Amino acid sequence: MMDDEGLKSLDQIKTFLSGLEKNVVLKVPKQSRYAWIARTLKRTGYFLLSKKEKGIVFEYMITMTGLSRQQLSRLIYSYREHRWIGKKIYQRNYFPTRYTRDDILLLAKTDEYHQTLSGPATKKLFERAYNIFNDAAYERLAFISVSHIYNLRNRQTYLIRRQHFEKTKRSIIAIGERKKPQPNQEPGYIRIDTVHQGDLDKCKGVYHINAVDEVTQYEVICSVEAISERYLIPVLEVLLETFPFEIKGFHSDNGSEYINRQVAQLLNKLHIEFTKSRARHSNDNALIESKNGSVVRKILGYVHIPQKWAEEINEFNKKYLVPYINFHRPCFFSEEKIDDKGKIKKTYPYKKIMTPYEKFKSLPNAEK
Repeated sequence: MMDDEGLKSLDQIKTFLSGLEKNVVLKVPKQSRYAWIARTLKRTGYFLLSKKEKGIVFEYMITMTGLSRQQLSRLIYSYREHRWIGKKIYQRNYFPTRYTRDDILLLAKTDEYHQTLSGPATKKLFERAYNIFNDAAYERLAFISVSHIYNLRNRQTYLIRRQHFEKTKRSIIAIGERKKPQPNQEPGYIRIDTVHQGDLDKCKGVYHINAVDEVTQYEVICSVEAISERYLIPVLEVLLETFPFEIKGFHSDNGSEYINRQVAQLLNKLHIEFTKSRARHSNDNALIESKNGSVVRKILGYVHIPQKWAEEINEFNKKYLVPYINFHRPCFFSEEKIDDKGKIKKTYPYKKIMTPYEKFKSLPNAEK
């Protein structure tokens, strides 16, 4: 470190600056620069000097430190305000630690015993251990918040004590949108369901695929041996082509015979909207459920029919049953009225009784 204690007066400093050759480099070491500036300001009484005298000391400090004028000015201002020059020491503020390492280890031990319950259930265990079983170790944990339990589970102390691995979960792609169709008085939004013709001596019976248009109640029934992909997909293609109008919507319950990739691909290829019943809305598919009882069960009965007769029954449906229920069997159609309290009330007047085909012809632009 350079010793310049002998330069106390301004004349000595001025003489030093004038006698210093331009090519001579004489600098204060960087690590002791702040201390040297503070010592020089104090030694020369910088803040009591005149403006001209300050300029001499200022030039001297610039020459010795190699700082810019702006940098040196800031350091002098800092010394005048705080009587100290140097880098600020960052002091981080820490929240007081309430839960100790032993508490975290106790949480890990409890989770190990109870297979990592949810936050509220774990908090209840802590409360029971302290209040009912008088275990003093749980005194702090008994008053912990549910959200902070999850914070402690992410601490390194907890993770080292108890490693927990979960298998990679496969991504689930939703098939069908869970909502109620809105046909807006347009045909082409069908409801579909499966009716099983019973089992006998561990022998499966025939399956009936029942589909009804929501607006016109136009109904198509097909029968198959089984509801596997091999039988169901070809029948669905025929069923959709049987309706005398373009199919726009396909609504089913949550049965796996329809909620699968094969049916979804078929409907997607035909640009048909695929919807399924909502949870806790038992009337989402009420129309097709009523048709199952009033048409399928009433005509085909409840008695077991072996699968081998599926082809003959399907031929009967095509030639006789489907034409009968659509062109000759009358259906009730509702009429909505709003009472004085604003409640919608449905009535079924006699004038609204007609066959599905007559209802279809009564719709605006039915010929299209």
